[in-house]
Amino acid sequence: RCCWILCPVKMETLVKPVLLLLLWQSVWAFDVPLEGKADVKPPTIIKQSLKEHIVDPKSTMVIECEAKGNPQPIFSWRRNGKYFNVARDSQTSMRRRSGTLDISAWNNPEQYEAEYQCIASNEYGSAYSNKIRLQLYRAPVWPREILEPVVISAGLPLVLSCDPPPGPPKPETYWMSSSFPTMQAVRQDRRVSMGINGDLYFSNVHFNDSTTDYCCNARFPYKNVIQQKMPVVVKVGPDQYNDTRAMAEAAPTWMSPKGSSSSRLVLLGEELLLECIAGGVPTPHITWIKDGDNLVVTSRMKVKNFNKMIQIPKASFEDAGEYTCTATNRIGYIEHTITVRVKAAPFWLEKPTNLVLAPEENGRLVCRSDGAPRPTIEWFINGEPIEFATPQPNRQVSGDTLIFQSVTAANTAVYQCNASNEYGYLLANAFVNVLHATPRIHGPRNELIKVIEGSRAFLDCRYFGSPVPDLRWSKYGQGNLEGNRFKTYSNGTLEIRRIRLEDQGTYLCIVSNLAGRDESQVRVEVKEPTVIVTKPQNMKVIRGTDVRFDCGVKTDATTPVTTTWMKDKNFRLKSDMSTETVKGTHALLRLNLDESNLIITNVNRGDEGNYTCIIKSELDQKSASAYLMVMDRPNPPTGLQLSDPYERTVRLTWVPGDSNHSPITVQYDDDDWLPGKWRNLSTYPGNLNSVILHLTPFTYYEFRVIAVNEIGPSRPSRPSSVFAVTTPLTYREWNGPHLKYLVWWRRRDSREEWKNATTKWLKYYIYDADTFTPYELKVQAVNDFGLGPESPVVIGYSGEDRPTTAPLNLRVSDIESTQVTVHWDPVPRGSLMGELREYKVYYWRDSSQLRWLRVNRGMKSKSFPDDNPEPSGVVTDLLPYSNYKMYIVVTNNRYEGPPSNYIHFSTPEGVPSVPRSFRIQQRHLDSIYVDWDVPAEPNGIITGYSLKYQTVNATRGEELRVEEFPPNVTSFSVRRFDRYTRYRFSVAARTRIGIGEWYTEESPHYTTEIYAQDQVDITTQGWFIGIMCAVALIVLILLIVCFIKRSRGGKYPVREKKDISLEPVDDKDQEGSFDYREEERGLQRGQPSMEAMMKRSDSDDSLVDYGEGGEIPFNEDGSFIGQYTGNRRDVRELDFGGGLELHSPMNTIYSLA
Repeated sequence: RCCWILCPVKMETLVKPVLLLLLWQSVWAFDVPLEGKADVKPPTIIKQSLKEHIVDPKSTMVIECEAKGNPQPIFSWRRNGKYFNVARDSQTSMRRRSGTLDISAWNNPEQYEAEYQCIASNEYGSAYSNKIRLQLYRAPVWPREILEPVVISAGLPLVLSCDPPPGPPKPETYWMSSSFPTMQAVRQDRRVSMGINGDLYFSNVHFNDSTTDYCCNARFPYKNVIQQKMPVVVKVGPDQYNDTRAMAEAAPTWMSPKGSSSSRLVLLGEELLLECIAGGVPTPHITWIKDGDNLVVTSRMKVKNFNKMIQIPKASFEDAGEYTCTATNRIGYIEHTITVRVKAAPFWLEKPTNLVLAPEENGRLVCRSDGAPRPTIEWFINGEPIEFATPQPNRQVSGDTLIFQSVTAANTAVYQCNASNEYGYLLANAFVNVLHATPRIHGPRNELIKVIEGSRAFLDCRYFGSPVPDLRWSKYGQGNLEGNRFKTYSNGTLEIRRIRLEDQGTYLCIVSNLAGRDESQVRVEVKEPTVIVTKPQNMKVIRGTDVRFDCGVKTDATTPVTTTWMKDKNFRLKSDMSTETVKGTHALLRLNLDESNLIITNVNRGDEGNYTCIIKSELDQKSASAYLMVMDRPNPPTGLQLSDPYERTVRLTWVPGDSNHSPITVQYDDDDWLPGKWRNLSTYPGNLNSVILHLTPFTYYEFRVIAVNEIGPSRPSRPSSVFAVTTPLTYREWNGPHLKYLVWWRRRDSREEWKNATTKWLKYYIYDADTFTPYELKVQAVNDFGLGPESPVVIGYSGEDRPTTAPLNLRVSDIESTQVTVHWDPVPRGSLMGELREYKVYYWRDSSQLRWLRVNRGMKSKSFPDDNPEPSGVVTDLLPYSNYKMYIVVTNNRYEGPPSNYIHFSTPEGVPSVPRSFRIQQRHLDSIYVDWDVPAEPNGIITGYSLKYQTVNATRGEELRVEEFPPNVTSFSVRRFDRYTRYRFSVAARTRIGIGEWYTEESPHYTTEIYAQDQVDITTQGWFIGIMCAVALIVLILLIVCFIKRSRGGKYPVREKKDISLEPVDDKDQEGSFDYREEERGLQRGQPSMEAMMKRSDSDDSLVDYGEGGEIPFNEDGSFIGQYTGNRRDVRELDFGGGLELHSPMNTIYSLA
């Protein structure tokens, strides 16, 4: 039946690169029904390992292979093209009802490093898996070598090779420079860069290149292991022809690739990397052209590594051509041409699909593919080339199409189509099933469907039959429903658009063919939609009043509805609610639900929010919302500050409280006249937080601010006063009346004259000063008698102002899952309006790339005090697989400048966080059930879960077991050995990047009360304890009796047996015999005791006696064969002579007996 082995030469192109893509696509979008011969299902591979399968030999190596079919498929394996007998390999086993191999190769695992192929077969055909190449993961070890220092002259090109261990899989390389005690990544630029092969290229070496050691590091993705090569020391000396430290200029030379031309072959869809690295002094500049024209960089292409490399992630045919890179410096230039050819492995244009045909019907299998070069098409039947199969006149091959005419049962088979060229292959399986089946409708019958008027209704009628049945829909069995608002789909479903009340009724689905007919009814009820006729209105109320939200509804009379009220769309309100926490504030919600209306009594500030009325029926749901604003006295303003004083004015600034845009009243206290008496100075609108106050000369003021709204005034703010900033003279130091101060100032480093002003206050403001300008200052006291001494000159800066310019050209690079590098252009010094303090980046997580995941959009910031000509910084603590927004500002010591341009960027996938809601339950007496939920931060698309578990308190030393689950499976049950067995479970989610953090928990000590409530523990019952005591007593008596009988049986009449001579016997001379009681060998060898002879003849039987004088073969456990079949001499056959007496420790018992 299967010729995969019979025809190895013809099948080489099919079996050797086999990639089975068994796609079950039924003609009518559902499986063939299980009745009679209609249950035919040739095997289909549904799960298999990757072609390149890397495993860890220290644990169980698993090669997956699962298939479905009817009858159930039987699995077999091939290894390196030959049949692999799994049953005869003690280290290999196949899972039950599966083809998955478990290889526990504790001994010589290298023998299993081979190419495997799984075969699933039943009587209707065979399905083959991929050729799975099993590779053992070996811990990567860099050869321990001593690297001699590299001595080179300054200005020459240099290549430091990496040559990491090959893997598998291929490692990722990067270079680090070490300068004690730190280690950091090698800074790459136009002069120093890493090539595609991992080597580090210096276009020309500088003297400072010898200040550090260079280490090549390789990260191996399989175990996420990082290995480091021995560091290499670079010693840079002067040119041998030039003793100075100056480098001689040199024309460009190619370092990679060599020569003037090269070629690259890339397959369609693979990554294309083109690289040109040149040496020379000055460092050459690389430019690219393609086919004689300047290279046009498209969105599919990236120019990286300082213009040295072109990266095309997915090559296409239009990328073929001649790429010329030019290296130029002021000494000269060189060119290198790379010819790129793009070929393609076969790819599908149309794949063959399964056919279910009735006898005498026609059909075709189409296998259409393309590639470069054009692939050849071969057809097979159950793995046998079609040209070697039994000819059938109704089957014909026409290029890429297999045509069937007037099919019969003989055409039932699995057909394979193989499209291959020199770069790859495609293989698809499709079966042709010829059967004669009566039409049958699947699914529920006489179904009732309720729909809302105006919506769409779908009436299902899934059917099967061969030949393909005719389908007809009708209402009450009359007419044919098609057109206008009615549409019939190929799977039998009837769609009714904009359904009306008159569409209510009974619909009939009829399917028929030559073999018969079947029908099913669907009853449709059309309901009126739910409408909210009275919607709740926005309300603005004073604290302490009552509020009523109305929510009137109109609905279908036959449809019940429920009313639910939500606060802020996430807090469900109930009529019996007490104190609840809403947005972090305890709010006592006093609720009364009157039918669909909501009443809140004695409202307070915690009741403020958005209230939503939700009307829900079994068919639809409607909602309406209103906002409740609770008015109260405003909170007092805070943070009063005085600035910009003039002769009769000063600026007052404050931070508004929660005032609901209330008007502001400013009060003052003049303690020169009525200290402690506050007066109203001015009233301002509530949207202001800074005003200029007009004052009276020669008065000391204190200010406070009060917010007022229609409810009333707030509490006053804390007062703000003008205080002296210098140390005044004491009264004794005045030395005269009318003390004043003479203040002198001038710009620093200028030739202007000193300016002065006289004031009696302890603070003086200099006006019309330039922003952030250094001034020389001094103070001199004066009274009616003259001038005092001058103070020392101090340097003071005028005040800072808000920066006028934002950083430009904000951009990001090196985007990783949790961090990103930020670059920006610095602002000019003149626009800072002060001293540069820092650049501050503001960023927030705008959304997740998973549309269903809600995120916190809270804004974060990070400061960078960098003042380099090309400033940059790294923003960390990002979340993977998220969309971020960002802008940057510059700050001085007082203000932030305007924001820069907003940018958007997305982080790639990362590893997920721990799964949520991990639970361990005991649902049955002999099993433990665990389940979990999706991680709070998936950080990508969850591809599955890993569960590890192991017994905690068992003594059998059970190994750690690992289970893998798809992303839609979040539960698992394990069978316990006994009621006391406990397990330690660890679960983690994984994405395409890798596995996330593990969550570990141990199962508790479960008791079995819930299963033993109706049972009684007999070990605690009195009758059971009495029986056990009686049994123990009886056993003890029997042991004593047996001991006495045994002792009496050993007392022999020795005087009647005088024929036997007691000669010395040496145990060692008796071949095959031995004595178990070493301590009795202390007796005399010449005259052995009676007890010793009895032991030799009764207890310590000779092995020779049992084996009839021959050699006795031993079993593996030390026992011997024929133990109970040999001849044995009875002790009663011995005749003891002489006057020996038998001494026994039981003589006293004999006498008593």
